[in-house]
Amino acid sequence: MPVSPPIAVPAPADPFRRAEFWILAGLLFVLPLFEAPKNILWLLYVLVWLGNRARSGDFGGAWNAWDTLIAAWIASGFVVAAFAGLHHNEWLGPLDLVRYGSVLWLLKRSRLSEREIWWLFGALAAGTVLALLHGYWRLLIAQNRPVLELKSVGNVNHSAIYLAIASGALAGFIFTYWARLARMARVAGVVLLLALVVSVILMQSRAAAAVTLAVILLLGVAWWPRSRRIGAAAVGSVIVALAIAVAVQVEVIRKHDQQAAKGDVLSFREGVWNAALVAWQRFPVFGIGMDNYSRVNDELIRKWRTDLGRADDGKVMDTRWGHAHSLYLTTLAERGVVGFLALVAVLLLWLHRLKRHFPGRAGSDLAWALWAASFSAWFVTVFIGLVNTTLHHEHALLAVILLGLWLGEGRRSS
Repeated sequence: MPVSPPIAVPAPADPFRRAEFWILAGLLFVLPLFEAPKNILWLLYVLVWLGNRARSGDFGGAWNAWDTLIAAWIASGFVVAAFAGLHHNEWLGPLDLVRYGSVLWLLKRSRLSEREIWWLFGALAAGTVLALLHGYWRLLIAQNRPVLELKSVGNVNHSAIYLAIASGALAGFIFTYWARLARMARVAGVVLLLALVVSVILMQSRAAAAVTLAVILLLGVAWWPRSRRIGAAAVGSVIVALAIAVAVQVEVIRKHDQQAAKGDVLSFREGVWNAALVAWQRFPVFGIGMDNYSRVNDELIRKWRTDLGRADDGKVMDTRWGHAHSLYLTTLAERGVVGFLALVAVLLLWLHRLKRHFPGRAGSDLAWALWAASFSAWFVTVFIGLVNTTLHHEHALLAVILLGLWLGEGRRSS
């Protein structure tokens, strides 16, 4: 028989500590929904967290490698700004790093109870569902959007990235607590996952659809030693979903076939990537400055290619976009080697910890839920990042919140 999950409202004795928790829950809820509230809640969370720790004198333990890396990651944006090759938003761009880097730092130094984690995942699910419902309303009823998007995330590719991370995180959470859920909660969980995965596919981002299914498949494989039933269900569901998608030729598959027929499988990205590489090669160490890629145009690219002695190499260049449609090339172009090394260090340390702290059969439910969420965030960020700019605004905040929650739980068990 399923046992009762810890869903009672968390009630820390300290009202300031309680406020800190609910601000964080509110941030997760509004992240895909509202622009101003998420910025206000982020600032409130930082201020309340610092105030609470100043009162208690407990800032989360000794300094370690993660603290150094997070500090270097945030600082890299401002170092780049001081030597940026272009001048526009190079001092404003690093504020995005400050926003999600600070949340990661604070959560890494926090300890949340299992009950609080349940509520945070509930806030994530509720906010994502409401944002999706609003997206469907704009697409199908108001008909003022040509594609399905999450209101506060915007661009369909970025909405798909956010939804891919949320899908993997919530899948891992449901897998973990399946035995503790009542029948209706299980039905609701399955319906939620179906809705999220179908919505990712409907957003027609080939990378997001493929990576979302890959995350669920890999989580199923990871679950095999812990629960063969869950593992088989996850793997089987992905296989069935792929078979149905191919059989009915869903739009995302038709889109791929059309692009392949035109000889443009990458959808114009070759020219974008070429332009980004020119920007990086012209300013290899510090790049052109964060959030300055939107200033790159044909005239600048021609000038830089001439400076580099490559004006006649015949490569296609595309400067129509405000980013390089790649986490790695956008980072190289905007932050140069300095920012790129900071990013790669974060991703590699994250992967190392995922491998080293895999929960295994003896892992607690909480360890499994948070490991799965962190793995999903890492996998989506790294692999969709090959063809789209991940770690940006809302989906960056979501990814680092999931990483931070896991790092915080790891401190408790290490």
